[in-house]
Order: sequence, then structure tokens, then C-alpha cells
Amino acid sequence: MVRYGAKSTPGAGGSGMQPAKRRDHEADPRLTAFVGLVVVLSILVCAVSLRAVLADPPSTAQEIATVATITFMVTVGTLVKARVRIRSTTHSITWVETAIIIGVAVAPPAWVVLCTAAGVAIAFATWRLAMIKTAFSVAKNTLVAGGAGLTLVLLDWRWPTPDLTQLITPVALAYLVATLLDEVLAIPVIALASGNKIGQHFRSNWDLRAIGVGVRFAAILCTLVILWVDPRLLLAVPPLVLSLHLAYTTRIRTRTEQQAWQRLARTTDALNVVDLDRVLTTAVTQAAALFSADEVEIELRRDGRVVRGTADALSYDGTDEQPSDVDGMVIPAALEGHDGSADVGVLRLRFRGPVELSERERYTLRTFASALCTAVRNAQAYAELARAAEEHAYAATHDALTGLSNRRHLLEEGTEQLGKRHAEGVTALVLIDLNHFKEVNDTLGHSAGDQVLTQVADRLRAATGPEDLVARLGGDEFAVLLRGLPAPAVATHRAEALLAALHEPLDLDGMRISVEASGGIAGAPASGGMPELLRRADVAMYQAKRAGQRIATYAPTRDTADLGRLALNGALPRAVADHEFTVNFQPIVDLGTGEATGAEALARWHHPTHGLIDPLRFLEAVERSGLLPAFAEAILDQALLAARSWRDAGFDLPVSVNVSPRSLLDARFPGSVLARLRAHDLPPDRLVLELTETLTLSQLDVVDRVLSRLRDAGVRLALDDFGTGYSSLSLLSRIPVHELKIDRSFVAAMETSAEAAAVIRSTLDLGRSLDLDVVAEGVENEPQRRALWELGCTAGQGHLFARPLPAGALLATLRRGSGGRPGVLAPPLHDAGAVIRLPGRRPGGRSRAAGGSQLPV
Repeated sequence: MVRYGAKSTPGAGGSGMQPAKRRDHEADPRLTAFVGLVVVLSILVCAVSLRAVLADPPSTAQEIATVATITFMVTVGTLVKARVRIRSTTHSITWVETAIIIGVAVAPPAWVVLCTAAGVAIAFATWRLAMIKTAFSVAKNTLVAGGAGLTLVLLDWRWPTPDLTQLITPVALAYLVATLLDEVLAIPVIALASGNKIGQHFRSNWDLRAIGVGVRFAAILCTLVILWVDPRLLLAVPPLVLSLHLAYTTRIRTRTEQQAWQRLARTTDALNVVDLDRVLTTAVTQAAALFSADEVEIELRRDGRVVRGTADALSYDGTDEQPSDVDGMVIPAALEGHDGSADVGVLRLRFRGPVELSERERYTLRTFASALCTAVRNAQAYAELARAAEEHAYAATHDALTGLSNRRHLLEEGTEQLGKRHAEGVTALVLIDLNHFKEVNDTLGHSAGDQVLTQVADRLRAATGPEDLVARLGGDEFAVLLRGLPAPAVATHRAEALLAALHEPLDLDGMRISVEASGGIAGAPASGGMPELLRRADVAMYQAKRAGQRIATYAPTRDTADLGRLALNGALPRAVADHEFTVNFQPIVDLGTGEATGAEALARWHHPTHGLIDPLRFLEAVERSGLLPAFAEAILDQALLAARSWRDAGFDLPVSVNVSPRSLLDARFPGSVLARLRAHDLPPDRLVLELTETLTLSQLDVVDRVLSRLRDAGVRLALDDFGTGYSSLSLLSRIPVHELKIDRSFVAAMETSAEAAAVIRSTLDLGRSLDLDVVAEGVENEPQRRALWELGCTAGQGHLFARPLPAGALLATLRRGSGGRPGVLAPPLHDAGAVIRLPGRRPGGRSRAAGGSQLPV
């Protein structure tokens, strides 16, 4: 039998995590209601039994002695018990069922019911427990006696039985009923009092309970057999029952201690981790189960951290003075080694009621506290080592002054980025060098120089996105790794934004100074990895410094490290003399009608050994070689000759030719251009000279005079690759151009990049505002053509309409036309006569277009 509510004794366990489960059993309405129901049922059973006893009371001395003996046996069976504590409440395993079954076997059930009530009440009166505990125990055992007695009555039991064979089955059935009633009535009360599930208590220690049932049944049979054989042998029963009780109690104690040591071993093993949070969480939850505590609390001395919880989970983790929800007894244990050293904190076991730990539990607590002390020290030491390692790793990859990444980290991150096979977008590197920084150090001191570097680092960090990496390479040199760009041309805009962030003066202790910087941009190379990307950005940066520019983009033709380019330089004079330079033409088309409105001249070098050489590989070499005037005249003659042939064939198309910035420094350049126009009998407006947006020489008066003379003569001017340079608006304010050309990189990215689409839209708005024609380069497909048209762009060029062709091949293409219409290179977007509306398009539109060549005229 499991009896609820005995005097508290040492033990451990419990979870009590949920508030509902933490309430004391006396305050639980479900527990009170259940106990009340059991008491009411027992009163009814006692009333029925009392009526039966009054009708036929014990009258003889033997009968009175039987009543006294049964009452004495019930009292002793209640007092002799094996205790099991759950949290602060002790649950006792008693021998009262044995006394009850023996009683109902030898005496009328009504007598036994009343004797049971009296015997249990006497036993509980000696303990002076709470009324609810006494009432429940008396009522429960009364119902058990009534159930066992009713079973024997139904089986028509008579004592003594005619023979022993008729004794076993009825008694076994009565004892089974008594056991089931005891379990059904006691376990719900235990579950409600401890806050655990009823099913969990039914399943827990079932093997020990089964052994207890067998032991008690054996004692019942032995006693009844002795009484049946000779009542005088009853003197042998007490020693037998005592032996069984001691054996059973010893087994329970052994089992309990074995489980406790196993839990302690598992718990200390679980503490063998290096994460302090895991150590504390494991210690709290495992200690709550190990010592059957309502709550466990750990306080660390180093930082005042307090961790509190139950077997289920933590309920508090912090440093505030937040009180515990569990009011009652607290058993502390210092977290120190076995020798009393290294006191790291204190472990507290909290119980809702009074608890006294046994010697074994006190030793277990000391062992657990020592193991926890070791685990906490190890975890704290590991955390310190990890922190130091993290600091060293950070210091190895970051600049101490600015906190930015250093060269090593930049190379590592860049190498990883370039090594990604499926990396999204374009990767580029911007190298930024502060101009005249040495003067700041020499004039204001190194402290001021450090402040400048720190503020520059802060501004660069604020001007970049989370996917970008800002690094200080040393001295006054910074780098920004741009990742996931929608198009290569976007790198220029991002670089301009970075330098713009440095434009505002810096505040140094109340003194405002301005910082100038130069930047170099390089896109991810096909080979060479991050070192090559860094080298190219460095080449571009020094290129910008030499040219007096703020930003320059890396071009292979300007890289003196290109040995192949050096070999080509020696062949330039021969190529000019032998007319190896030719011109191909790409038509410019009205995006709405598909009609050709101009052509762009593209210079090519047909090398006898290397074949067709791209202009990017030889144009800068031509500019530096002294062969520029002869090269320019040759290309311009071929372009004007082609335009004359188209005009004679009925296709009056202007031709566009790119102009080298160096040509604009030559005051004789306008006269040379106009002379060739006259030689080919072409009006000046049939020639469009395209200027690159990187042109910064517009600040020189000679450039202004050259461009003004050409414009006044009727030659049209266009700004090529608009949107990729850093000085777009400033160039427009200085150069009186007629046309803007949108770089092909924006057109290619407009369908997937909002940034590229915004550049195109703003360029078109600017063109409408300034009454300029706008031509889109790199139109490759119909969706791009239609999207540009809907944005208000009326002219474009690209492979959708035609690839670059020799002059004769382009003339044949124009004659052939599209859909039987000469001069038309693509089907119209709308039927003839359809009324369409373009957003904000100025009246008149673009009647003719021009293109640009790779000719540095």
C-alpha cells in the first residue's frame, strides 16, 4: 500500500516547472475535491458497517479479542512502513493491506471496516499530521477494507475453510481488489500533490510495487495457513512479517540508492561540456530530478549570474535580484573543490515544505557540487580562451586603428568570393588612396593623421552595404570589395558614391580640413584571382592620379604589365603604313519603326599574324605612340567615305566616330575634320563625334575652343557611355553636346536590376529636359527594345538589328531591308497609323541618329 502524506523525510526529485504544478497540494482545488469524495464514500461504508455491527455486535470475549487484535494489526501495519519522498512530501509503503485482508478473512467485514478506520486514525494521531492527510488515509483504507470484505461476501466466504485449497483463490481475489483500490485512490492524490502526470506515477517503480504485492500476499497466506492449522502458531507470524518487511525495505533502499548513483553518474557526465550555458542548464534540470527539489538555483560569484529552474527547463537566467517563486526550505551547497578551494558560487535546492537530507543524499549533494564546480571552472576557462582566440583572430584580420579589415582579410574574402562558381552578380574592387595625406601628418602631427584615417574609415563603412567589405591596406590606402553588382558599370557609380562620402570636410578638434582621394576600379579577372584583381585596381588608381582624375577604371590597354601589348606596340607604324586598320559599322535604329537612322564606326586592326585585334588592346598604344594624327585621318576618311556611298545610294545616314581626349588638345583638329568633310562633299551634320565620359580635359580652355568651333561649324557632338563616369553632369555643363548614349551594361541589366533601370530612366529624363537625343547601346532582344521604347527612348543599336559590318555589307543590308522595306532593319513595334503616347517625350523626337567609333580622332 502507498500511503499519502506521511511525515517529511530526506529525498530528492520533482520538476514543478509549470505554475499550476508548483502550487501546494492543500491549495489545489482538484486535490481537495478528490479527497472530499473519498471521505464521503468512506462515511457511507462506515455507516453501513456500523448498522451491521449494531445489529450483531461482538459479545463473547473471543470476538472482542478478535476486534482488538484486528485494530492492533491495522495500527501496527500503518506505523511500519518504507518511505519514499517526492519533493517535500513523503509517500510511505505500509503493511496495512496485509492486516485488512487477514481481518476480513477471519472476521465479519463490517467489524474489519470499523477496526480499520479506528486503527489508521490511532496511527495518524501519533504523528499529528494535517487533518486532510489523516482524513484521506482513514477514508482510503476504510474503502479498501470495504472492497475486500465485499469481495469475500460475494464469494460466499466462510472461516475456517473446509480445506486449504479453498483458501487461496478467494483471498487472492480479495487482495487484488484491495490493491487496485489502493492504487486507484492513492496515485491520483500523489500526482496532484507532486504536480506530475497520473500515468507517470502508475508506470514508475512498477516492478518494486509488484514485488511488494507478492511479499504481502505471501505474508497473508502464511498467516492464514498458520491460523487454519493451529491458532497457537500465531506467535510465529510477527517474526515472519518483520523479516519480510526488513527484506522489502532493504530492497527498496538498495534500489533507490542504485538509481540515485546512476543518476549522479549520468548527471556528472552530462556536465562534461565546455559551453557555460549548457553546463548551467544541465546542472539545474538534472539536480532538480536528482534531489527531487521543487526548484534549483545556481549563483556564480564572478559575474553575479543567477540561473534558476526545474527538471523541465530554466525559469530564470540573469543578474537581477529577482526572488524565487518557491517559498519554503532552502538547502545550499558551495560550489568548491573537494579540498575547499576554487569557490565559484553556490547551489541552492528549494523545497516547498521541510526536508532533511539523508547521509547518502548529503554526500551526493557534495559530490554533485564539486563536479559542477569543476565543470563551471572548465567552461569559464574555455570561454576565456575562446575570447582570447577570437580577439587574436580579429586582430590578425583587422586594422587596429580603424577596425576595418586588413589586407590579409581582404585577400581571404576576395579569394573566397572569386572561387564561388555560382556567385550572384558581378564582383569588383575599388582602391582608394588619400591625396596629400603626408602633408596632414607633417603639418598637424600623427595624432591628427590617425583621426583623419578613422573618420575616413567611418565614412566608407557608412557608404557601403552589408554585402561589401571595406579594408585598410596600410598607410592612407583603402579598398572596398563590391559583391553582387547587377552590372559592371554599376561599380563606377558605387565608387563615385564612396568618394562623394569623403568630399565633405573633416572635423579635427574644431578645425575643418578637406580630403582629396583618387580611386581605381577593377572587375573580377578571368584568371589570377584576388592578387590580380588587387593589382589591376592599383594600376587603375595610379592611372587616375597621373591623369588628374578622381576615378579610373582598369583597362588592359593601359596596363604596362601586358607583355603581349608591348609586342603589338612595335607593329603599329607598319600597321598604319600598310592600312591594316579598317572600320566596321553598326547601324543605329529607330526603336519604334525599325528604320536605320545612323551608324557607328568601329575601328579594327587586321593583324597579319594575330588576326583581328580588339580596339581595347591597341587604342591607348596609338595615343602614346605619336601615330595618333595619321591613325585618326585614316579612320575618319574611311567613315566619311562610307557615309558618302550610303548617301549616293539613297540612305542619308550620319556616321559617328569616337574622339580621343588627346585629339581635343590639338588646335588643328577642327580644321582637319572640316577639311575631310569638304573632301567627301558631306554636310557637317552628317558627322557625329562621340566624346568619352571620362574626359576631364574639358576644364582646359583649348578643349572648349576646339569643341565650340566644331559645334559652330555644324558637327554634332555626343557623350558616349553616359552614366559610367563620375562627372556626367559637370561634363554636360561644359560640353555643348547634342546626344547622350546609354552604356550597354545598363541595358543588359535593366530587366533584373532596379539600379540599372533607374540610371536609364534618369538619363532619358535628363535628355528630354536638355532637348538632347538619347541612344541606347547593346540592345540584344525584343523585350529590351520594347522596354526602352516604353520608357521614351527612341533610338538604339545592338545585335538585335545588326552586328558591326563593313560599309558595303551594311549598304546591302539596307537595300534588302526588312519585310521588303529598304532601310528598315526590324519590324515596327506598332502598325502604321497607330496613335501611341510616350511618357514625357518632347515634340519632334529624334529624326536622325549618330554612332561612335573606336577612332581616337
